[in-house]
Parts: sequence; structure tokens; C-alpha cells
Amino acid sequence: MAFLIGGANSAVSGYDIDNSCRFDDAGDNNLLFQMGTPTDGKKHTVSCWVKKSRIGGGSQNIFTAEQEEGSPYDGSGVYFGGGANDYLTYNHATGGSSYTLTSAAQYRDPSAWYHVVCHTDSTDGTAADRMKMYVNGERVTAFSNTPSDFPEDGLPNMNMSGENHRIGVNETNDNGLSAPWDGYISEFYFIDGQALTPSSFGETNDDGIWVPKDFAGTYGDNGIRCEFKGTGTNADASGIGADTSGNTNHLTVTDLTAVDMCTDTPTNNFATINSVWAGLSARVAPTLSEGNTQVDHGSTDSGAWSTIIPANGKWYAEFKATNTSSNTMGIAVQNLIDGEANWRADTYQNAKGYMFFMTGNTGTNGGYTTSYGSAWSDDDIIGTAMDLTNGKLYFAINNTWQDSGDPTSGATGTGAAFSIDAGDSHALGSAYKSDLRGQWNFGNPTFAISSGNADANGYGNFEYAPPSGYYALCTKNLAEYG
Repeated sequence: MAFLIGGANSAVSGYDIDNSCRFDDAGDNNLLFQMGTPTDGKKHTVSCWVKKSRIGGGSQNIFTAEQEEGSPYDGSGVYFGGGANDYLTYNHATGGSSYTLTSAAQYRDPSAWYHVVCHTDSTDGTAADRMKMYVNGERVTAFSNTPSDFPEDGLPNMNMSGENHRIGVNETNDNGLSAPWDGYISEFYFIDGQALTPSSFGETNDDGIWVPKDFAGTYGDNGIRCEFKGTGTNADASGIGADTSGNTNHLTVTDLTAVDMCTDTPTNNFATINSVWAGLSARVAPTLSEGNTQVDHGSTDSGAWSTIIPANGKWYAEFKATNTSSNTMGIAVQNLIDGEANWRADTYQNAKGYMFFMTGNTGTNGGYTTSYGSAWSDDDIIGTAMDLTNGKLYFAINNTWQDSGDPTSGATGTGAAFSIDAGDSHALGSAYKSDLRGQWNFGNPTFAISSGNADANGYGNFEYAPPSGYYALCTKNLAEYG
């Protein structure tokens, strides 16, 4: 059985979303559009799919209209909770009053794609229906705050002519940019002049899962659709912020590059490092960035583990080392059957934890050997081939399989670093201490690829070709092989 930690959705539908945009809260990643004259400023809809990287730790903005501080205070936004909370919030502040919906539920699964829809219709005769929000097709009706009703025929800042609107960050006229999004955004829509429900953008499939569908409606003059298929940094049809609604409302790009365009989407969910499970049973959690693909283990014991933990099939991933200042760290594989209490940072001391150190040594169950492979250092790319069909584990340095390993040798296990338990669930990761830093590539790299290589199904983008029969850790491959 293959699964994602936290029970994340793995949407399968007749409509495929090809791309997403990865945002990192360490920068000012965002897309900007200044609204023109709206078709109807009293009605609008925001729809997008999001995959969170950071859990807790302050607000994260998905889409905002510029907040003008002073008296009266104005602004609008769709964002996740404040402080250590992860509530979904939809807010309009206008004329000195604030109108806010804040969900009672918290959304804390960094392996899940969530579909968020928020709409306003200030002409609605039912006061409580003038602002609505939905998650995965269901209307949010339980709130942690006491909502106040948006005024009849009121004009929210969102969709107001001349106002800056940003995907991925909040803007205030006094304080600049703040509370950035940390994670992925896919299939973003802004609809001017209509208050639409999720059924315009998604549907329930035969398995009872909420999945995306292609939008067939109209957009209004300020309408936007971002499919994130472009890689340029200009506000044009080839840009990251290209508007494909037909309106040519292309967005201005800040601090995003082509490497931030990903194929991790609601219809093909890729592994990342799990920010909830990171550091489990270790002294501290590592620092994660770049959509939970970049890991900084710091100077204290820490462990980082993949969101996807397969039990069957053959899987390939890469790790580019960016700092290797000590020999007490490495690439790790951990058998889930060993239990949470044993998922220590020093994985090699676990009965079913396996580690390839930067010295070239390997270790498991407290044992340590010096006869496996070569040392690796900064900028080396470590390939991991995990064969859960035959119970074998292999490591490569810059595409040279160590100990003359042959990941395609099946049950023979030629040059395998370890024999592991076939049929048990195993996580990929990195562990231990002394400033190991690096970038995991489960198919959506944060580092530049000199010669892109997909797996045999066409998924993933790797520096080196996966061995024959090995696949990227994503839900479409899991459905076939996991």
C-alpha cells in the first residue's frame, strides 16, 4: 500500500492540470495586477488550488487587494490564519469596518492540495450569503469568529478600479509587502461580476473525491486565469503570470523564475519533505524552504522525511548537496514499520533505518561500514533508487552507482547498499546534523537542470535519467505501481 502522510487527496479526473507555481516565504514572490474598471464591482469570485508548505508560524496570503492603512482602513484578502493557526480567512475591510469569515477548521496537511473558492455578492438579499467561502467543494459554515454581514450593495476593495491585487503576498501602502504565501498555487481564477460556486471549477468523481474541471464560463473585464505554463518574467503571454482567460490581463512577476514552475498539481501530486513530520523524534526540526524541497539540518540532530511513503514499486529521487561540512550526516531511508518512536535523526542506529553518509560509508542498526562508496561533497547530486519489489537500495554520486551497483539487477541486487524489507512502507529523506544542507528533487527541482530527464511515464524533471523501471514519487505513478 502506498500513501501520503496526513491522508492527502490524490485527485484523479478527466481534466488534467499541468502546472503550478512554487512560492517561498523567504522572498517577495508574487504576481501583481492593477484592476481596471470592473464589469460589476459588487460581485467577484476567487478560485484556486493550493498546497501548503509551512504549517503555522503566521499568516500566509493567497490573494489580496491592497490594504490602505489610515482612516478609514480598506483592503481585502484570502489567506490562512494568524499566529500559529491555519484557519482559512476571507476578509473585506471598507469604510472603517471589517467583514471577515474565519473557518473553525484548520488546514494543516502539507501533502494535500486544497481547492479554495471565495465569492462576494453584495446584491444578495440574504445578508449572510453576501460573502461565502468553500474548501474542496463544501461551503464553510462553521467559523472561529462571529461574522458580520457585508453591507448591501457595498463595494469591496477586491475588484476595485486602480487597486493593486497580488497573488502570493499582502500589500499595504505604508508597510510594503508582508505575510507571503509558502507553498504551491495552481489553476488560479479571478472572476469579475459573478459570484460562482465551486461547481464551476470542480466536481466529485466516481470515488467521491473533489477534483478539478475546466472552467467553461465567462470572466468579466477584470477576469484572470493563471495556468502557470509560461516561464518568462515579463507581464506577457509567455510570462509566469500570463493570463489565459482571453482578457490579456497579464500579471507582473516579482522574485519568481522558470525553476518555480512545477508539475506538482492537484491531478498529479508529487512528494516533498513533510513539514509536520520533519524532525520527528529528533531534537529539532530542520529548516525547510522552496516548497519543502530545500533542507537545512543546522548544527543539531534533525530528520526530514518525504510526504509519499511507498510500499511497492521502484522509485527514484535526487538530492543536491549544498553544504557538507561534516561526516555525520547523509541520505536516509526509513521503514515506517519501525514506528514513530524510532524515527530518530541518527537513522542508521535504527533497526530499519538506512543511511548513506557523505564520507561514502553506510550504516544501519548501529552498524557502520567503510567499504561501500566514494565521499560526496558540495554540488554533488546523490541519486537514490529504492526497489521495494526486490527489497534493495542503491545510491549514486553524479550518476555513478556506488560499488558498481546495478538498480536493474532485480533480486540479484548487484552492488546494492542495503537489502530492505519488500512490501513495507519506506520514506526517503536526509538526516543527522552538522550543517547538512541540500535540495531534494522528487521531480520538481529547485536547482537548475542541465539536461532534463523524465521517467518512462514522462513525469518528473531530473538531472540524470532514472534507471529503467524506476519512477518519480507522484500520485499518477503510485496509482500504477504503488
